[in-house]
Amino acid sequence: MAAVAVDLIMDKPEGKKMGKSRKALSRKNPSQNETNIAAGAQVAVPQPSPEDSVGKENPSSEPMLQKRTKKASAKVKANQPSSFEKELQEMQEQLEKLKLEKEKTEENLKAKEESLKQKEEELELRDREQQKLKNELKKMQKLKEFKPTMTFPLGVSQDKKKSSTKKPSPPYVMWCKDNWNEVKKSNPDADFKEMSNLLSAKWKTVTPEEKKPYEEKYLAEKEAYLKVVGNEKREHEAMKLLEEEHKQKSAMELLEQYLQFQQQIKEEPKKKKEKDPLKPKQPMSAYFIFSNERRVALAAENKSILEVAKITGEEWKNMNEKKRAPYEKMALERKEQYTREMEVYKQKMEEEAANQKKENEEQMKLQKHEAMQLLKKKEKTLNLIKKTKEKTSKKKTPSDPNKPKKPASSFLLFSIETRKSLLEERPGINNSTLNALISVKWKELNEEERKIWNDKAAVAQQTYKKAMEEYNKTKPAEAA
Repeated sequence: MAAVAVDLIMDKPEGKKMGKSRKALSRKNPSQNETNIAAGAQVAVPQPSPEDSVGKENPSSEPMLQKRTKKASAKVKANQPSSFEKELQEMQEQLEKLKLEKEKTEENLKAKEESLKQKEEELELRDREQQKLKNELKKMQKLKEFKPTMTFPLGVSQDKKKSSTKKPSPPYVMWCKDNWNEVKKSNPDADFKEMSNLLSAKWKTVTPEEKKPYEEKYLAEKEAYLKVVGNEKREHEAMKLLEEEHKQKSAMELLEQYLQFQQQIKEEPKKKKEKDPLKPKQPMSAYFIFSNERRVALAAENKSILEVAKITGEEWKNMNEKKRAPYEKMALERKEQYTREMEVYKQKMEEEAANQKKENEEQMKLQKHEAMQLLKKKEKTLNLIKKTKEKTSKKKTPSDPNKPKKPASSFLLFSIETRKSLLEERPGINNSTLNALISVKWKELNEEERKIWNDKAAVAQQTYKKAMEEYNKTKPAEAA
């Protein structure tokens, strides 16, 4: 403050008067501080005490110094706010510039966002159009894949299949089989041709009584063979008849399948063939276990797939047996686990295949039974047509309501019981298939199981006979 005061004193403006009658004071004896300040010395000088300054300085100079120092401090205070205001103005200008820049960047961002939105909309439209084209192409490709499955009976197409039963051997062949060893012992060097000549010569000497058991056996076997062949022939005719009936329905089935196929195309897209989720996955080798473990570290180093493969391959080649041992052990454990799981899976698949085979056999039985029923129906209608032509028109005699009804047979009793159980197991089953199942189950019964139903039918038959005896006794009494 003292330095400022001295500067103000030295740079006092001209024409400015301190008073009306006062003149400018001349400093005859300046103090030590004043001389230092005037010379520009910046070293702090100790101020003299008032006792020392009384004798040295002029007493009239103190009030003037106080006034000058006050003015200097006021000038400093006046200069300070002006510099602060300038700084504020500069800061405000910078803020305005930043605001303008921000507004411009926001406008640019908005324009970019709008352009991006437009591009996204265009891409979405293109994707939709491409998807439509792809769906249409899939539909066209799927139409080519249409493969109708006609529900023909199993084994109908096997027209030229030979009978499984062998023809019975004639009596001469049976006799030759029995006497071959004896003739061979007596003629060990004889070949097949010589043996056949010897046996034929010996057969001529055999008496009719000796031939009789062979002939009887042949006749019994022939009868059984003819019966089996007759049944097979009848079954074949029945299956052929069923095939003809199915052929009549094939056109309608084909049309229905095609319509269903078209509906599936509209509703569902083409599904990829799914793998069996229950099948166990094949285990990884020791090298793959090592490469999977190593890949994580190499991927962190931003290595490409080819580089990773090369590095892992080289490391695996250069690896010794000691380092490879844990990976090989892990691979062996996984392989053993895989073999165990595969055994379980194969067993399950075999069980499913056996169940499927059983179902196919049951279906075959049902179809054969259905075919036989169809054949019987055809024969019955033919017989009825013949009988109606031969019959004369006769009036039926009214039946007596008091006459006892005939009892149900063992098969009918069995069918009544099994019908109830089958209807509970398979609700909504067709009547024809129900009858076929009942007849198949009846044929599968053994003798002990059939005996139960035969006994029930026998009891019903006895009660019927007693009722008929009583009815016959009462009938002549009513007539009289």
